[in-house]
Amino acid sequence: MVGAIPDNFPALVDRASREFGSTEAISDGDVSLNFAELGQQIREAAGALVASGVQRGDRVAVWAPNSWEWVVAAMAVFRVGAVLVPVNTRFKGREAAFVLKKANVKLLFTVVGFLGNDYVTDLKDSGEKVDSIEDIVVLRGDVLQDTVSFRDFLNRNSDVDLEEAESRATTVSGSDLGLIMFTSGTTGVPKGVMVEQGPIIRGFSHYARELGMRQGDRMLIVNPFFHAFGFNGAINPCFIHGATMLPHPIFDVPSVLQRIQDEQVTVFPGPPAIFQGLINYKNLEDYDTSSLRSAVTGAASIPVETVVDMRERLGFETVVTAYGMTETHGLVTICAADDPPDVVANTSGKALPGIELKLLDDDNQEVQQGEPGELLVKGYAVMRGYLDEPEQTAETIDEDGWMRTGDICVMDAQGYIDITDRKKDMFINGGFNTYPAEIESTMLEHPAVGQVSVIGVPDERLGEVGAAFVVAAPTGPPDLNELAEWCKKEMANYKVPRYFWIIDELPLNPSNKVLKTELRDRASALLS
Repeated sequence: MVGAIPDNFPALVDRASREFGSTEAISDGDVSLNFAELGQQIREAAGALVASGVQRGDRVAVWAPNSWEWVVAAMAVFRVGAVLVPVNTRFKGREAAFVLKKANVKLLFTVVGFLGNDYVTDLKDSGEKVDSIEDIVVLRGDVLQDTVSFRDFLNRNSDVDLEEAESRATTVSGSDLGLIMFTSGTTGVPKGVMVEQGPIIRGFSHYARELGMRQGDRMLIVNPFFHAFGFNGAINPCFIHGATMLPHPIFDVPSVLQRIQDEQVTVFPGPPAIFQGLINYKNLEDYDTSSLRSAVTGAASIPVETVVDMRERLGFETVVTAYGMTETHGLVTICAADDPPDVVANTSGKALPGIELKLLDDDNQEVQQGEPGELLVKGYAVMRGYLDEPEQTAETIDEDGWMRTGDICVMDAQGYIDITDRKKDMFINGGFNTYPAEIESTMLEHPAVGQVSVIGVPDERLGEVGAAFVVAAPTGPPDLNELAEWCKKEMANYKVPRYFWIIDELPLNPSNKVLKTELRDRASALLS
């Protein structure tokens, strides 16, 4: 009999070690660990964190692609009562430096040379010194000056350190601050979303049940671990149900199909673009995907045909859609496993038990059923707030605990929601939330850019991509090819606009705000 699901990660790891001990926990290249072995690795890493001077409440970052080391490092952070700060692997040095400074990170786990990444040098070359960092541990790759290898880090612990780590683990609770997950905002800089351990486990336990997850399942994890869809929605459910984690650091259709065949993947979460990429692959029939059973998708609209194809061509028995934000611990609504394809495709499901939803118009009045309104959320899923941003927190969460999502949706009589628009200008590029204000803020640093406005435009593969309307600086217009290359160096690739157009002036309304609706019309004409 499997015991009750605990409300915190150290206890969840211990439960998995005890009850799923001999079941394979993670398979990553040549490394395979069962849950008992993975639990031991996590305990040793926790002892090493104590030996390294990490105290309760300290912030520890992981800036690395999906790997077994990521899981060990992250779960060890919780074990010593510290707070995990996942860093986007697509960030450039200065973007990462901002996050590390804002969170006051004490120790950084990262990689050198893995998938061509050298985040240590990226950080150094950014010119941004992060004074709070006392230690940089290289999880995988060459050890550079002022860093330590993961092996040497693990060797730091002593019996006293291990004992202290275990003592701390027993005092961790579900209401403890678990992670600070950075999400960009309309202010143009990332905001640290403070989330607790218990709500993640509670929400995604429901999600895992709808997926029909069970001991021995094999979950392919393409979603980045730094993202709520990766950590909350993949690592966490695997520990809950004794499923094998199959980290996959880069999405590449042939390698994913080969892995599904070779590893007998049963569960596969991901944004629609991933599944559409598999379905549209010309050599799909060369691979055996018959092991696939359950999929969850979201983060973008999905055609009914895709849901049908996921079932008929890829072989999934269960396909569900869900909706959530980093600010809601990653999950608010989900479809039921037996919902028909049109419901799965055209809605994002209904509220999880314990979550309340309401839709408001521009006058803050509740809308009638079937009418669009801004979605507000209340309940255990609402974040603690934004790190050191009390005003932004107060703007987002009212005194009664209702959180504004900024998403416009319609709700039917059964409580199913259909996200129709975004009140904010955010668009979703291949599953990544992309914020125009942040892109615009960076682009304005280019000497030839006088003004810029960025919008999302439809893209068949990625859902939406960026389009930038640029007003030249007085010194003259930028070379658009050079500007595109500059953007690639200064920001994560999903933020880099696909299209650049030079215009004489930005269209403004009487309040001198850019009329993005007019820019969308122009973009539509230019792309038609």
